[in-house]
Formats: sequence, structure tokens, C-alpha cells
Amino acid sequence: MKRKFFLLAIISLVVLSTCSACAIAEQGEKGSKVVNIGYFPNLTHIATIVALEKGYFTDAFGKDIKINKKTLSNGGLFMEAMATKSIDVGTVGPGPVLNFYVKEPNYHIISGAVNGGAVLVASEHSAIKQLADLDGKKVAIPGIGGTQDIMLRKALKDVGLKPAANGGTVEMFVVAPADTATLFIQKSLDAVAIPEPWGYILETQTNGKLLLDWESFAWGKESTNTVVAASKMFMEDEKLVNAYLTGHVKAVEFIEQNPEESQILFIKHIKELTGKEIDKDELEVAFKRLKVTTSVNEEVIQEMADISKEAGYIPSSDIEGLIQLDQLKSIAGK
Repeated sequence: MKRKFFLLAIISLVVLSTCSACAIAEQGEKGSKVVNIGYFPNLTHIATIVALEKGYFTDAFGKDIKINKKTLSNGGLFMEAMATKSIDVGTVGPGPVLNFYVKEPNYHIISGAVNGGAVLVASEHSAIKQLADLDGKKVAIPGIGGTQDIMLRKALKDVGLKPAANGGTVEMFVVAPADTATLFIQKSLDAVAIPEPWGYILETQTNGKLLLDWESFAWGKESTNTVVAASKMFMEDEKLVNAYLTGHVKAVEFIEQNPEESQILFIKHIKELTGKEIDKDELEVAFKRLKVTTSVNEEVIQEMADISKEAGYIPSSDIEGLIQLDQLKSIAGK
């Protein structure tokens, strides 16, 4: 029964996230009294959730700044919201950020948030035993150009495979994570590249096979899965950037030192959004498949850009200026 509640909670989050992405919050000019913070209701965004729950952002911004929280379901929606100025800063996968940056350099990565946290799971019926067995199979991703899309392309390339859209044999489909369990059971999908805790849900709910765990999928532990992204307009106010990063760094340090309490805070946050209780034991397993960090692997981000260009998502893989870590280093060094 607990597992059913866990799955229901996550499904409810996706519905809530989609609705939240439609709302346009108050947005001011430089020096605005409102800071719009975006994030996904996923475990890979636990740093943002802990910072909100512990009041780190509130303390850092001060009483004169109002924090407006916005939950979204995928990186494309996040970046569209940032482009329309309804999000100033928050956590998102690096794939969508670099894709938008190449087309219009108004967005920057200012910190890391999570490494790993994504897995490749094969369905029980697929008979897939190794990566090479994906030849001719149907594989789901959360979104086109997203981080799991790029990670899957990296993994396929390593064994000489390519997506069908690029002249290969692996059929890639966009599927909402909440729908993957049903498609596995219906035998309509062979595998999925997916962030946690969805991977663990597929293993426990559908007898899915963990084909590549977080330590071996794409760049493994070095995979920068989630980053802090900020708009160019937001970055014009150094005090606001410093405040956000101060709260973010405190959250990362808290999670590193207090993993169990951090998971309790995550469960609390999700329950407030959905009314459902996440199973603590299941969350603990999923939590072990990621590393919370402020570090950004710039070589990995560049390779992601190269793969994105090969896929035809962007016209150039030149991302010089995308990553801006000077303020993070200043704060982390205090």
C-alpha cells in the first residue's frame, strides 16, 4: 500500500507541476521585491526543496524580498518560463540551459546541484540484458533535448548505436515519467532513461531491470544532472545572486551532513503539495543514487553541448560564457 501512495504522490506532483508552469507570477525590474524560484518536484532538486524548507533563501534574501516558488515538470517548461521572465533562478538540467543559451545567451549556470540521479531501466518483457540490446528497441526520455536525452545518446554512442531520428535503430519517444510504469506493464515500451525516484519505482512496481545505474549511466558519478540556472537580468543584481547562492550552499552542506533529516524534509514538502506520504524506505534507496554538490563538471557540460549539436538541437556547440561560477567560489570560500 505504501508503494501505491508513493506512486500516487509522484503522479499528483506532475499534474501540479504542469499547472504551476502555466501561472505567470509578478515580475519586477532590476531590484524587484519578488524573486521567482523554479524547480522540479523531483529528488534531484532536493537542494532547492531543503533550502525552502529550512528557510535558507528567506534568511539570505531578507524580509524585503518576497520569494515566489514555481514547480515545473521538465526543463523545456523551466527555460520557457525563464525566457518569459516568470522564473529568475532555480534548478534544472544542464541540457535545456545550454540549448537555450546557444540560441540566446541570456541564461547562465551558476552552480551545480546534483550529480548522477538518473538511470536506464529496461522493462521485464523486453529481454534486454545489456546496452547493445537496445538495437531496434523503443526507449523513452522525459523530454527532447533534456539531460536524460543527452545522456542516452552518450550511452548509445559508446556501443555504436544511434537514435532512429539520426539514422540509427533505436526509437526514442518522449514519455512523462508518471506514464512509464503503465507503458511497461502494457509492453508498449522497452526501456527508459529517467531521473530518480522514477527508476526505483519501475524496478519495484513493474519488475524493471536496472540496465545502467547512476554510477555507470553516461558520465556516471561525474554526470552533472542538475544545476542552478539564472537569467541574465537576475544576474545583474549581484546581491540577489549572492543571496540565492548563500541559501543554496547552506542547503547542500546541510544535506551532506544530515541526509536522513533532509529526506524527511523532502517527504514533508511533497506531502504539503500532494497530501500523500512518500515511503521513507523507498526514498532512501533512490537518494543513494545521487550526489548533492555545488560542483559543475565543465567538460561534461561541453560534451553535452557537442552531443546536442550532433542531434540537431542547436546550431553550434560553442557555450563559452554559459558557466559563471565566480560568485559561487566566493561564497563557498567564506
